[in-house]
Amino acid sequence: MELYLGIDFGTSGARGIVINSEGIIQAETQYPFPSSANLANLWQQALFSLIQEIREQVRSQIKAICINGTSSTVLLCDDAGNPIDEPILYNDARGMEVLDKVREIAPPNHTVISATSSLAKLLWWSQQPLFANAKYFLHQADWLAFLLHGHLGISDYHNALKLGYDVEQLCYPEWLQNLEISIQLPKVISPGTPISEVTSEIANHLGLRRDCVVCAGTTDSIAAFLASGATSPGEASTSLGSTLVIKLLSKTRVDDARYGIYSHRLPINLTPPTPLPCEGMGENYSPLLQGEGLGERSDLWLVGGASNTGGAVLREFFTDEELANLSTQIAPEKESLLDYYPLLKTGDRFPINDPNLPPRLEPRPENPVEFLHGLLESIARIEARGYQLLQQLGATPLTRVYTAGGGAKNLTWTKIRRRHLKVCILEPTHREAAYGSALLAMRGLHAN
Repeated sequence: MELYLGIDFGTSGARGIVINSEGIIQAETQYPFPSSANLANLWQQALFSLIQEIREQVRSQIKAICINGTSSTVLLCDDAGNPIDEPILYNDARGMEVLDKVREIAPPNHTVISATSSLAKLLWWSQQPLFANAKYFLHQADWLAFLLHGHLGISDYHNALKLGYDVEQLCYPEWLQNLEISIQLPKVISPGTPISEVTSEIANHLGLRRDCVVCAGTTDSIAAFLASGATSPGEASTSLGSTLVIKLLSKTRVDDARYGIYSHRLPINLTPPTPLPCEGMGENYSPLLQGEGLGERSDLWLVGGASNTGGAVLREFFTDEELANLSTQIAPEKESLLDYYPLLKTGDRFPINDPNLPPRLEPRPENPVEFLHGLLESIARIEARGYQLLQQLGATPLTRVYTAGGGAKNLTWTKIRRRHLKVCILEPTHREAAYGSALLAMRGLHAN
């Protein structure tokens, strides 16, 4: 039997899921991150621990592995692949210092014109003395895969989008090739493409079969989309994790850095699902676009953006138990008049792309139920604003939303979001991004 391992590196921990060729889960493992640690060492420990925790009978049958990481989380490495500085996380806006340089070299409104883009982080690093020791610039998923297959300098075009890679022409654009920089940009291949078998040392250390193949990875939000069950234009996935990430499958590509909007190419063969019922939607329900599944098409786009609002803000004020208990006391059909922009710190990426955007969390009522209602309502408004903006800029109209992440379990929040989105909100086929990476490993292996 051949099995496929997907690994998801999120903001609060890592998870692994093993599936068989029918997509049935055979094993699951997880590794929560401590609050503070050396990130690179922590990631390596999490990766190896996740694999070793899979029972030996299953582990010995894993034929392919695919890893997803947080978009624009990056590392600088020496010629042996050792990080020479602490990795820079996805939401780190230190690139603001070089944003004028990014605007100078990139086309107007390009995806990379953001303080948190991979390119902005690379240019910031290029001004630091330690940059002289750097050989490779890698994304989180690139480096983790390297730890298994041993080949440096390989990325996928989902992770490389915010570095400036042209996902339509499948090459680095001339303006990026002409960038005067002393390191090597990664070779970019299609997500899921087999790269190499695991090294013999890794096979022995982790108990993997020697012909186990490591495939090119993807980002965590795309992996969550693949797991969700959304396959037709107009269908979308909202991830309500620590942050808010939306992805809309569209026949039209939309990119506009003014609003933090970007499009990922999705050339993956998926089978259209049987349309699911949407109870209680009445006249507001937009039916699934019939006959528009991906099939063999390769010209569809995942359009979306990522906001810094989300579950991390809720956990700043409430425990999980409080969130569950207080949510049951909210009347979701009644709109909260509290108008917040919930952020933990200054700056957002989408639908307002402004590193100086201040959090708005006042006035704060004494009643915690009212305060939570205002937070949930305000995050729902930001989500709806994001989808409305995508459609205003030409993306396929929204028909239904699959919801992943911890926030998907909150039924009160779901009812509030339905009132704002005015479309059907469904539970995903699978909630975990690791499942989407496992699918990508399986499809990538058999497509090549």
